[in-house]
Amino acid sequence: MAPIELTMAQTFEVERLKRDIDAQSDPDALRALAKDLLKAWFSERASTIQAIQDQIPS
Repeated sequence: MAPIELTMAQTFEVERLKRDIDAQSDPDALRALAKDLLKAWFSERASTIQAIQDQIPS
């Protein structure tokens, strides 16, 4: 299975956000951002798993 590629717009958004992260110097803000990203990542994983399970006939 081929990896999923980001669209051009998504690639630019990722780069913009990476620059925002690089510009951040407050450790507490970075820690909060890391926690938000971790939660979003796991939410996305759960949604993907649910979508796959919904496609499998029972």
